[in-house]
This record gives sequence, structure tokens and C-alpha cells, in this order.
Amino acid sequence: MKLRVNVKSVGKRRNSVEERICKIDGCPGSVSELILLVVDSQVEEYNQRFKEAREGQGDYPELLGCMTREEIEDQARGGRIGFGVSYGEQEADKKAAQRNAVQCFEDGIYRIFMDGRPLEELDEPLCATEENVFTFVRLTMLAGRMW
Repeated sequence: MKLRVNVKSVGKRRNSVEERICKIDGCPGSVSELILLVVDSQVEEYNQRFKEAREGQGDYPELLGCMTREEIEDQARGGRIGFGVSYGEQEADKKAAQRNAVQCFEDGIYRIFMDGRPLEELDEPLCATEENVFTFVRLTMLAGRMW
């Protein structure tokens, strides 16, 4: 199934939100299934990019890394400047990533919206189609004291 997912692109000039397609196996029947399937898909993509980069077959061969002034300024506005390369030394663990994603949803670290409607509970039934648009919003904790 192909999910339509809104993604905020920090490195873009206007920090815009754009729609992307996330391919998942199966059709989620609940919010927890949605989370597990999306994480599964994203871990597979990450591990594939990791493998290609390790073997020197990726889109960005690491011969000479350079960025234009415009790219640096765009990324600086987003708060982080990087070459889009992961310097981690191991592939992602799918089960650990799934546990983490479910725990973060329960803890309120991020929210999920389906066609603008918030999805509140993990066991909330879901009837997703390829026409639905999902938005994952990571919440930012404010600095300071709570008391």
C-alpha cells in the first residue's frame, strides 16, 4: 500500500511541507499497526541507503563533499548544516525502532493526523486508503522549568 505522508523539509528555502509516498506492506487496521508499518518501511530504506553508502554505490559518492553558499544558508535557517550523510557505523534495528516509535507516541513526543484529524490512541481503529494523507508532527519540548 502507498501512504501519502506530509513531510516538513527543513533544508528547503521556505521550510515547506511537502507530500511524499511511503510504501508499506499491508493495510493498517489501527494506529499502532500504522506506526509499526511506517517504521518498518523507513528502517528498510535507511538500511538500504546505509548499505549503498558503505559499498560506495549510493547517490552521493564520497569523493569530494562540497556545498554551495545557498545550500549552507538554507540549512542554517533550519538549524543544522550537514551533507546528508549518516556517519553511524551500523544498520538500524527494526524491532528497537518499532518499540521506540510506539513508546514515543504514548509519551506524546509526536502526533499523527489523518486528513487533518488527530489520531489519539494506539488501539484506535483505522480504515486507511491510498487517498488519505497522514501527517507526523514531532513536538518540541520547551526549555525551562516546569515548576
